[in-house]
Amino acid sequence: MRADFINPFLHAMMNVLRTMCQMQPQVGKPVLKEDNIARGAVTGFIDLMGEQTAGSLAISFSEPVALDLVERMLGERPTKIDDTVRDLVGEITNMVSGGAKKILSEKGFDFYLSQPVTFVGEGHKILHSVYGPKILLPFHVESGDFVVEVCFRE
Repeated sequence: MRADFINPFLHAMMNVLRTMCQMQPQVGKPVLKEDNIARGAVTGFIDLMGEQTAGSLAISFSEPVALDLVERMLGERPTKIDDTVRDLVGEITNMVSGGAKKILSEKGFDFYLSQPVTFVGEGHKILHSVYGPKILLPFHVESGDFVVEVCFRE
C-alpha cells in the first residue's frame, strides 16, 4: 500500500486528538496486519468508496482510552463502554475519515464515505469490504494504546 494512502489517516487522527481531546499522541511503526482480530475493546469502522480505488478505516480503542476520550470531549467519564462511548467512537471515526478524505481529494482521489458503525467486545473481528493489505498504525496516549487500521484495494 502506498504511503500517500496511509499518511492522510495518520495526520487526520493526530489532528482530531490534538484539537478535540487536547492529547499529544505518539505514533509507533506501521505494521502489516495478518488477521481479522481487533486490537481494542471498541472499534469505529467506515468504508471509503471511490472510482479510482476503495478502502476502509477501523479505529480500535482500548477501554481506558475510549473512556478517557469521552471524558475529554464531553466532560463526564463513563464507567464502562456504553452507548455514549459507542457514539463518540463512531464520531471520531467519521472525523478522521473526513479529514483523510479532504487530504486525498487534494491529491486527486475522491471518495464517498459510508456511515460509521461501531463494534464492542474484546477480540471482535474487523472484516474490511475490500481485499488488500491491512496496515496498523499504533498510537499511544496517556491513558493507553489504540490502533488505526487502513485497508485499500490493491
